[in-house]
Amino acid sequence: MFILKINLAQWLGRMKSALKLSFLTISKLSFINISRINLIEQIVVVGPESLGISIITACFIGMVFTLQVVKEFLYLDATSVIGAILSLAFIRELSPVLTAIIIAGRIGSSFTAEIATMQVTEQIDALYLLKTDPVIYLVMPRLIACLTMLPILNVIFFFTSLSSSIFTCFIFYNIHPWIFLKSVFLAISYLDIFKSILKTIVFGFILSNISCSWGLNTVGGSKSVGQSTTSSVVTSLLMIFIIDFILSYFMFNQTDSAIKSL
Repeated sequence: MFILKINLAQWLGRMKSALKLSFLTISKLSFINISRINLIEQIVVVGPESLGISIITACFIGMVFTLQVVKEFLYLDATSVIGAILSLAFIRELSPVLTAIIIAGRIGSSFTAEIATMQVTEQIDALYLLKTDPVIYLVMPRLIACLTMLPILNVIFFFTSLSSSIFTCFIFYNIHPWIFLKSVFLAISYLDIFKSILKTIVFGFILSNISCSWGLNTVGGSKSVGQSTTSSVVTSLLMIFIIDFILSYFMFNQTDSAIKSL
């Protein structure tokens, strides 16, 4: 397990701990005992502070993906389906997955590093002495912040990437925005948006639990903090890709009537 910076036995042990933490957070999922200040602080970190990188990424991903796809459809004289194909690719896969990747790299690593530092400096033990539950005080605000802000970032990512695609099609290929949007409206349904949001909720739950669990199970010194941070990000990315395949199979594994109608 060289990629994960830990051996297989340690990794399996931490995955088991992450699974236990998942059930523990679900059982304690309540706003009553959570510090409002701590919660708002984490929401700001996950949401507004990640908005800039999400918009920039969405803009360039939309333009690059459009440049790669549109030319092939023009050769096939299939201009009327360009908007449908791009919008479905964005809403079903690119937006939720890339949003989760950005948050896993930027925020998940921060979660692990902060909690791991507290663990190795015995600040977690001090919380127990103060009769403060670390799960409620540290994990729950981060979990709720991810669950609430990832769907919002996902929707913003989708509309940004779609807007950059419309711009690219109009500037480089002289495809009128109305032709593009008409194709989008025929293909996209509210169910697609709901499934995309559901994906980000699942991704947010996974990456927040893995990041916090890896931090809480860190032992050693500063070197262990770095190893736990790297391992948590890699594990989060692997789990996002695996769960994405499972969710996509059950959500979208059927003939799309909207595309057929085009």
